Amino acid sequence: MGSFGEDLRMERVSRGIALEHITAVTKISRHHLLALEEEKFRQLPGGILNKGIIRGYAGAIGLDQHDWTERFLQAYSSSGLVAEDQDWTAFASNVGKARMQRREAAEFRLRWLGAVVLLLVVGMAGFLMVRYYGVHAGWWHGVIPQNSVIPRLHAVYVSLRTWVGHLFA
Repeated sequence: MGSFGEDLRMERVSRGIALEHITAVTKISRHHLLALEEEKFRQLPGGILNKGIIRGYAGAIGLDQHDWTERFLQAYSSSGLVAEDQDWTAFASNVGKARMQRREAAEFRLRWLGAVVLLLVVGMAGFLMVRYYGVHAGWWHGVIPQNSVIPRLHAVYVSLRTWVGHLFA
């Protein structure tokens, strides 16, 4: 068994698969594929993306992805580079949690806004219903003091109602 990159290249060549085919299938750049085969790991993007490149390459030529990922990690660490997998996993996990918390907070605010709007609508409907029955029963004018702003607003309301009635009559 040779080095990781040489073994990977030999597997690809023995199956008769060109780098262009792997690039077309996986959308991994030719530059990164060559860096793998030549074991120039510093040219790879790093972190969890390296594992994705290995999995894509191995899957495109029909190799066991898990086995080749483990071989890559061994070759990567033996080259003197440090795998940052745990940091990337924690980072991705925290990003997902932060997005969920923001979404839940937005849904919570929306629910409260809906509840407040519903209470306002119910309150306004109750007020209008009591006012309607109070005016028709004759006791509404006794509830509101005569020198307040309400009679003036009522006069404006009556004049608007008659004006709108003339428009549609």
